[in-house]
Amino acid sequence: MITGMPRIAIATHDFDGVVDVFRHRLGMPVADLSERTVPSLGARIAMCVPEGGSNIELMSPEVPEAPLSRSLQRFLDRRGAGLFALMLEAPDPDAEAAVLAARGLNVLPLMAGAGGRDIHPNATHGVLIRVYPVNSYQGGAPAGAAHGVLSGVQRVFVAVADLDAAARVYGAGLGLAADAAQTDDARGVACVVIRPPTGGVIELVSVRDPSRPFAAAVAAHIAAHREGMWALELHAPEPRALVAPLRAAGIDARVAADGDADTGAVVELDRASMHGARIRIAPG
Repeated sequence: MITGMPRIAIATHDFDGVVDVFRHRLGMPVADLSERTVPSLGARIAMCVPEGGSNIELMSPEVPEAPLSRSLQRFLDRRGAGLFALMLEAPDPDAEAAVLAARGLNVLPLMAGAGGRDIHPNATHGVLIRVYPVNSYQGGAPAGAAHGVLSGVQRVFVAVADLDAAARVYGAGLGLAADAAQTDDARGVACVVIRPPTGGVIELVSVRDPSRPFAAAVAAHIAAHREGMWALELHAPEPRALVAPLRAAGIDARVAADGDADTGAVVELDRASMHGARIRIAPG
């Protein structure tokens, strides 16, 4: 069974730049693992390991002939920098792969050098899902690294056209708990919340009223990129207080048009500032 959602990956050609953004501009602890991942996997990899929530994995192709590097390069050629893969965990990824394949998911053959199994995005509404062993990453923050106010990933938004079909995939298909579908008139979407056992949320969102700012942004994403991961949500005690310092650090941060001023507005970081990844910071 799937037991958790340990991390979400961002792919970019500018590895040094994305590490700088998360480590120095967002103030999050980042461990550069490239010294061992380039020889073993052919890619430069760093792990953003804030306190609470899922980690954020930062990835760049390095060795052109390596399978992981080729996968990253194909993604970058097709979609540009941005949210690359959603990582899940299971006690035995190979056994889990057999179960998921029997449920109709398109599980790929084991990639050379990989520690987990991949599910093709054509089976998961545009999301590359990688199933790794439990506690597949046990490293912590580098010695002396400061922990800022931002949490790890609390929620992953997946933009889908057919909510019912997506809910069946992420619920029954992956064997995860799925809430009943809800219509959110304020955001202009219908949504289903998927809950991995050890925390974090995958929220499937489908546009119902594109005149609402949240729904309009989801609709624009689907028009440009088709279905797939739309945004990551982090938490901070007072998101609005971060806007000025983030702008001073060179990140285009703004209060989201759909933010709730009564509970503390949601702050959104521009995708261009975040190497193609839409990051939303909510109160928490």
